[in-house]
Amino acid sequence: MKKEVTSKIKRIDTEVDKLRIKRKDTDTLKVKENVFDEPTLKTLYTLSNKKIIEAIGGSISTGKEANIFLAEDEEKDIAVKIYRISSSNFNSMEEYILGDPRFRNVRHSKRDIIFAWTKKEQRNLVRAKDAGIHVPEPIVAERNILVMEFMGENGTPYPQLKGYRLGKENAEKVFNIIINYVDLLYNKANLVHGDLSEYNILMIPEKDEPVFIDMGQSVTREHPRSIDFLRRDIENIVRYFKKYKIIADPQEIYTSIRNKEKKNEENDL
Repeated sequence: MKKEVTSKIKRIDTEVDKLRIKRKDTDTLKVKENVFDEPTLKTLYTLSNKKIIEAIGGSISTGKEANIFLAEDEEKDIAVKIYRISSSNFNSMEEYILGDPRFRNVRHSKRDIIFAWTKKEQRNLVRAKDAGIHVPEPIVAERNILVMEFMGENGTPYPQLKGYRLGKENAEKVFNIIINYVDLLYNKANLVHGDLSEYNILMIPEKDEPVFIDMGQSVTREHPRSIDFLRRDIENIVRYFKKYKIIADPQEIYTSIRNKEKKNEENDL
């Protein structure tokens, strides 16, 4: 068994070298084996042939279902998000999928769900960006791979809100921007983030500007649990900013956002 695993890793390494995946850091064998399976390597090869990806560096983020790698196109750094087909937790995706009209005609095999999820994240990012929310600009979604704008500088990703220190005045400004983004997302993009927290918001240091990320699970307002997710997103942000002595009522924020929805509906009549 050990010989088979070693042989598989060597084969993956050979294919990775063909794609000019750089050895910028020490990726573990486990990451390589789980992420760079044969179908994923073929997709990367296709993207490489199309000149969308010129080279891939090391992993810059590891989530429950996906790894994000720093990569390059012909001009700049980009981010390549690879959803793991073999080890993704389908159960954690299910509450966002069931009831989403965009998954109505998707076969419920793990592979097809992940492909649809990847495409959905691309579309969610487009809708969020069109609504005026700062998110990574999506470039292309191909099977289980999403290529998008790299949120960082000189190969270093922007920090998460979680580990970013804000002054009192800036904290209030950032809080207001985030709540405004939640409002725009709901009332203009017809979306709820669904997993918003200090971990899924990046900060641009020189501007103290928040960036929403990880929008694969975001649902439309028609989703049967969209209101639950909206409440949870608001509560997470209010809870986090209490550390900066910002006291806000989640119910008031929620009511304000929903009232705008009703007003928009009345205007459409």
